[in-house]
Amino acid sequence: MAAKAGAAASFMFMLFLLNIACQAQLSPAFYDSSCPNALSAIRTAIRSAIASDRRMAASLIRLHFHDCFVQGCDASILLDETSSIQSEKTALGNLNSARGYNVIDKAKTEVEKICPGIVSCADIIAVAARDASAYVSISKSISLLLLVLRAAIPGLVVYDSYEKMSQVGGPSYAVKLGRRDSTTASRTLANAELPAFFESLESLISRFQKKGLTARDMVALSGSHTLGQAQCFTFRERIYNHSNIDAGFASTRRRRCPRVGSDSTLAPLDLVTPNSFDNSYFKNLMQNKGLLQSDQVLFNGGSTDSIVSEYSRNPERFRVDFGSAMIKMGDIGLLTGSAGQIRRICSAVN
Repeated sequence: MAAKAGAAASFMFMLFLLNIACQAQLSPAFYDSSCPNALSAIRTAIRSAIASDRRMAASLIRLHFHDCFVQGCDASILLDETSSIQSEKTALGNLNSARGYNVIDKAKTEVEKICPGIVSCADIIAVAARDASAYVSISKSISLLLLVLRAAIPGLVVYDSYEKMSQVGGPSYAVKLGRRDSTTASRTLANAELPAFFESLESLISRFQKKGLTARDMVALSGSHTLGQAQCFTFRERIYNHSNIDAGFASTRRRRCPRVGSDSTLAPLDLVTPNSFDNSYFKNLMQNKGLLQSDQVLFNGGSTDSIVSEYSRNPERFRVDFGSAMIKMGDIGLLTGSAGQIRRICSAVN
């Protein structure tokens, strides 16, 4: 028995050392010499996509999350179905839900034009998620004010100021780079490991802990639900049958989500500031206005109540913790060195 326990401990220690070694190979400066314009090319593609579809910001953050939770951050979520690959795109948590594949493909195309075969699809997803959160961080009111000023005063340069405020004011962080792309995908793992909208707090904490993320990381990452929308079928049970929900909020959501039908009708996860990356999500939870069950369980008399309360009072603490949690998530299950490959096309192996 003691020998088995010792062997298990040794195995876990080796996994720990392997993870540290993989992380050590990542660096924000990874492409500084091999493709110095990669990040600006990605940023341009991401901002263009969000400018045409504001909802895309949330979709790109979610795409990174769904990639990292299945096989690690290896761009496996981008692979199409083949005779030998079970695409994760058709997993329950992704089918008719995950978006942004075309945006990553566009960014990859632009990067390939300047540095063919250098930048991985996995790194592009990670950078896209960061750029998406930073781009929408500036408040909607300031954004509109700057646009009005620019239109009203010919020659006034406000766009550059807008860009700088967006980068400084929000949850921007240094993305570590150097990931490589997988040659496999797993719909089975995606169905088993992606968190669901109906899960309990204990189940969610357990899922995140298995990925090396703390309960605090989980709450911070959940704060990305300050953006985006959910389909009616994911919150129908909550707005009709749950008691821990604000009556007025539930009534508002029922208008477009009947008891039967309209399954794909969308509603904003944050009804207050749905297009701004801020801490309104946490304020909503404290008022029992979480749209999904998996949102409201974060503030429902459990162990994470204090974290939600803290973030509701301290938006800067939320921004810092969100960035730290995204960096930690980006370290899950890495392929580095000679492992995997650098795909030429993100949806297919070379």
